[in-house]
Amino acid sequence: MVLDTRLRSGFVAKPPAFGRGADCGGTGAYGLIKARVVAWAAQLDDAHRDGLATGLERAGAVVEVGSLHRGATYDVLTLEVQAGVLDASLRTGLAAWSAASGIGAALVPEPVYASGRKLLIMDVDSTLIKQEVIELLAAHAGREAEVRAVTEAAMRGELDFSQSLHQRVRALEGLPMSVIDEVVSRIELSDGAEQLVSAYRDAGHVVGVVSGGFSQVLAPVAERLRLSFARANDLGLHDGMLTGRVSGAVVDRAEKERVLRAEAERAGVPLASTIAVGDGANDLDMLAAAGLGVAFNAKPAVRASADVALDLPDLDVVRHLSGL
Repeated sequence: MVLDTRLRSGFVAKPPAFGRGADCGGTGAYGLIKARVVAWAAQLDDAHRDGLATGLERAGAVVEVGSLHRGATYDVLTLEVQAGVLDASLRTGLAAWSAASGIGAALVPEPVYASGRKLLIMDVDSTLIKQEVIELLAAHAGREAEVRAVTEAAMRGELDFSQSLHQRVRALEGLPMSVIDEVVSRIELSDGAEQLVSAYRDAGHVVGVVSGGFSQVLAPVAERLRLSFARANDLGLHDGMLTGRVSGAVVDRAEKERVLRAEAERAGVPLASTIAVGDGANDLDMLAAAGLGVAFNAKPAVRASADVALDLPDLDVVRHLSGL
């Protein structure tokens, strides 16, 4: 359910005579910059809304209108704001409120949620899906723990991703191709993934994935979700067996950014209107290049670098960042 303009106990958006913008002369006057503040939690109430509005006011923003979405597993509060400059003081104020309240929140630039065609690009392992595919494959070789340790180090940025991938894939040498189908049958989509993809697709937007995982596992998932594009590594195969090698160039962090830029250009979507979602060091360049980079239940270094740290385990929250 979505409640526009008023929240639960009759909250109505405060007028522009609010904060430093009191003498700005109304919406858009004197070059005020529009943005949107989105907050999310398992449950939100009027105290959260009031505290957030007050914090934004103190940071110099004009709060114009609010809305509340009640989902099955989370609430999302959206406030339309204007400020003279979307500078560090506003972000710092928002971060302080988030830390004090324990509620996730983000400042979203207008191009990300404004009307017009949008593009969403996501990582796959531990983002679109709950598992790490390389670990599921390695379990068939009895080397899951070994591979998991290397994966975690690579995702923290402690190891070069390409070198670590080759090291992990070598553990798969000699496995029959049938393990791929077995792994595909065990794939679990992250909570909210189908809703998020459907929201983008049904609105005519572009949604796809780029993965440091494997195309043979990703293809059925991409077909099921009817993704606009899907890019991943190719596992080497010979005589019905995995060779323990990757065919072709590795999808590393530079390639993920390249795919984002290429797909945005192909779709005619400005980078400022794109959202990228990921969890590991291999996603950092893609997150930085997008109009909004979202760290989803991510490693600390990724959370610190991204525009948004989404720790609520529900991908559907992302659609509220894009105004869907």
